[in-house]
Amino acid sequence: MKKMLKGVLAVSMVASLAGCSSKSGKYEGQTLKLYNWGEYIGENVINEFEKRTGAKVSNDFFDSNEQMYVKVSNGEKYDLLVPSDYMIQRLIEEDYLMELDKSKITCMDDLNPEILDLEYDPGNKYSIPYFYGTVGIVYDKTQVDKKDLETEGWDIFLDTKYKGNIYLYNSERDSFMMALKALGYSMNTDNEQELQEAYDWLEKCVTTMDPEIVTDEIIDNMAQARKAFGLMYSGDATYVIAENSDIDYYMPESGTNIWTDAMVIPKNAENPELAYEFINFVAEYDQAYDNSSYVGYTSPVKKVADDLSKGDFDGIDAYIPSLSNDKNEVFRYNENARKIISNLWSKILIVTSNK
Repeated sequence: MKKMLKGVLAVSMVASLAGCSSKSGKYEGQTLKLYNWGEYIGENVINEFEKRTGAKVSNDFFDSNEQMYVKVSNGEKYDLLVPSDYMIQRLIEEDYLMELDKSKITCMDDLNPEILDLEYDPGNKYSIPYFYGTVGIVYDKTQVDKKDLETEGWDIFLDTKYKGNIYLYNSERDSFMMALKALGYSMNTDNEQELQEAYDWLEKCVTTMDPEIVTDEIIDNMAQARKAFGLMYSGDATYVIAENSDIDYYMPESGTNIWTDAMVIPKNAENPELAYEFINFVAEYDQAYDNSSYVGYTSPVKKVADDLSKGDFDGIDAYIPSLSNDKNEVFRYNENARKIISNLWSKILIVTSNK
């Protein structure tokens, strides 16, 4: 899901803007067990944290929220996790997370208020945002008429003008989001009739449009404009657009997913104090700048995001996608809907393989 932004790295020297600080060597000999997405941290952040605190960081990686959940639910111990919104909701409901001591978190005022106090964690009692973004359509402006996007929205994935020239992302959650939004439904529905209609929409797409179903290879493929368009996360779109000025990013008016990946401390963490230290550290201006400029995903530190949008990512709307559409939604965890969607997506893949 995550892609580092190659060749773009700028570290601010404005140390006075840092909102938090740690005492050098305070945690000498201790280890922070971090469980994060792969390729999802700035080039210098870990080294700088180790220098600052004297601690070591054991950095394990996951490639899906579900993979992370299995380890946590089986009792594996980590000090800090970086799951997505709906998974944070599940971890809260199943009592795996520690409620945060806000007196130990000194950077809340630096964060973008638009991504705080969301329904997956009201009041941010358990989580502090790490990156955020949206899901949209990344497209080659030389192959796609923007009027088609504006007129059709998600239904452009059914426009036979582009048959054989599109990518579908191999993610049941994101694919059903797209179909449900195209149909005017909530992406959080568990109504079986609505989910069946979304299945029919996706089945029509795979049977009539000859899409290539991909995962992260879509990033480099779209950077090379190998097809006209595909579904993509805004941070990955930022990388693609930085690589190829003919590429752009579009969010349909019928709405999309606003997602947040956030830092949480498990109840069985062995070193929660060091976890708090890391949360504060990555929210400092310099570290947040390093993080976001390197990875390409939008920083929750408002000044960092504003500065990057006028600097390295100037003119790339995907870097700070609009959150103002009231049809946009945040994913909620719903086990019943998850099971139905999983079964239906399996059928879509079978239909695709039998073509």
